[in-house]
Amino acid sequence: MASAKLFRMDGTEAGSVALNATVFDVEMNPVLVHEVVLALQASKRQGNADTKTRKDVSGGGIKPYRQKGTGNARHGSSRESQMRGGGTVWGPHPRSYRQDVPIAFRRKALCCALSDRVRGEALCVLENFACDAPKTKPMASMLDKLSAAGRRTLIIMADADKNAVLSTRNIPKVSVRTASDVNALDVMTAARVMVAQDALAKLEERLS
Repeated sequence: MASAKLFRMDGTEAGSVALNATVFDVEMNPVLVHEVVLALQASKRQGNADTKTRKDVSGGGIKPYRQKGTGNARHGSSRESQMRGGGTVWGPHPRSYRQDVPIAFRRKALCCALSDRVRGEALCVLENFACDAPKTKPMASMLDKLSAAGRRTLIIMADADKNAVLSTRNIPKVSVRTASDVNALDVMTAARVMVAQDALAKLEERLS
């Protein structure tokens, strides 16, 4: 049975929490996790790089000079790629880098990532985690007491919380996700994962 330490917001330990083995005690599959993480990274690319081809650059409607007698190579237009100011050949154009990955693969990769953090004692559960106001100081104090200050930290909440997002946005290397939108990339890039106690049920319901 997998378990994780339970902490209060003041940094004191409040025992441990039993975790669902089908979600938090899964054998690591590095090949699957690698493929899913690459797909998630690719989906974040904008793909808006663009270059002008021969038909897009200005000028070059006539032959630059006569065919013979100049001692130069033969050219038919100043818009050719080898000419100064000419078009680009095989350059990038707007495209989508999105890779379609089956939902089952994405869920399995997330389970592998969470299980890896549990085995490495890098995942803990927060008891009664809540942000009553958008204040950075209490959040930074909690992270410091939980030895997460300065480390890339992921906080998983049950639902979207504007106060939590505003409280962490000025703290470097800290990100907030909900149980419904967290993915394997978020977990694998975090050295420390903190799950709100009320988010456990939603996370286990989504992945089991």
